Amino acid sequence: MSLLPDTVRQVDALVAGAQSAGRTPSLLVGVVRDGVLTHLATAGEHPRPDADLQYRLGSISKTMTATLVMQERDAGRLALDDPLEKHLPGTGVGTLTLRQLLGHASGLRREPDGQWWERAEGADLATLLAGVSAEKIAYPAHRAYHYSNLAYGLLGGVLERITGTPWADLLRQRVLEPLGMRRTTYAATEPFARGYVVHPWHDTLREEPRTDTGAMAPAGQLWSTAEDLARWAAFLADPVPEVLAAGTLTEMCVPVSISDPDSWTGGHGLGLELYRQGERVYVGHGGSMPGYVAALAVHRPSRTGVIGFANSYGFRTGGLGGLALRTLTTVLDAEPALPRPWRPAATAPPTEVDEVGGRWWWMGAPLDLTWDAVTGELVAHVRGERVSRFAPEGPDRWRGRSGPENGEILSVLRDRSGRAVALDIATFVFSRTPDQEP
Repeated sequence: MSLLPDTVRQVDALVAGAQSAGRTPSLLVGVVRDGVLTHLATAGEHPRPDADLQYRLGSISKTMTATLVMQERDAGRLALDDPLEKHLPGTGVGTLTLRQLLGHASGLRREPDGQWWERAEGADLATLLAGVSAEKIAYPAHRAYHYSNLAYGLLGGVLERITGTPWADLLRQRVLEPLGMRRTTYAATEPFARGYVVHPWHDTLREEPRTDTGAMAPAGQLWSTAEDLARWAAFLADPVPEVLAAGTLTEMCVPVSISDPDSWTGGHGLGLELYRQGERVYVGHGGSMPGYVAALAVHRPSRTGVIGFANSYGFRTGGLGGLALRTLTTVLDAEPALPRPWRPAATAPPTEVDEVGGRWWWMGAPLDLTWDAVTGELVAHVRGERVSRFAPEGPDRWRGRSGPENGEILSVLRDRSGRAVALDIATFVFSRTPDQEP
């Protein structure tokens, strides 16, 4: 679905203004809707951007590392609350859990030992682990949000130890190939944009090194294109079950830590950054490596996302990430997603379901129970404000699958004649009329 001409003009103006003000040689921002890259706004000529030009992803790589961890969790080969010691013994930080590392809630310091890893050639896993001691813990877990690149180097090591496969090979086999992301690679592959530092006084360019970060690769090594990153944005909006279950991705979007507790505008789930913009919450991640910045933000309810690349590290401050969020908000404000069309049910509900449909009451508050013929679920509407869905789990027993009653049990209570007379939802008993006592 193409954007409307006025929306295109707004997005193009945002990108052109950002490229000029940010003094970046090459800038692109793409809008993704319903799984398709619907518009690509570009600015700059060094080089001229297009959908197949590679830039460096930086820390967006972490979202894919986290996906691999969740695959292993779903397969039963690890638990999120496993201590690191279980998979990488002897590090000195072994009490930290995989969940804490994924959500930047571990208190682990930001970087590994040695030179600034983003500009230096990386070491192997054994060398990385040899430099990890108890001194790498800045403060106790969950005391505060503290972003840690080192955490993702360690998570990559966990994946390698469990699977016996190097992180890059595992990622290619499990994520990139199934999603058709053929231009997302470990090292730069032509055509790619060179990355620069723009001199602050006379606008000349200094090309930055393109390092192999070794064991820290799971934190920020990858290269990709607008076309491929759009595929990843589409996956975060609506995952391919062969790669990751929808429920697992939803779990990754639940906050583990809040990055700004005074304003609550940002946080981190299991490998995904969370951005609150007014009444909307976006998920995604930013990325930076010497000479490059990248951005990814997705509004999952509307299946709309924005991706972005620039080839100047100086564009980072208040730059590409903010531009991506402004662009996404602009698109959603201008073109809100249409509701899915209503369609009549092909069949009537089963007798036992039909019997419990309709209005129920608790303490003068109404609850309307309907049936979703597509999913086979009961849908509970409380005052039209709270909606919970229940999946069948046995005779007269339904388990909450979403909404406020997620995980709770709805039981149908019957009289001696077998007539349904009440509903018990997590011990709250609803009757057929407001005059009845449960």
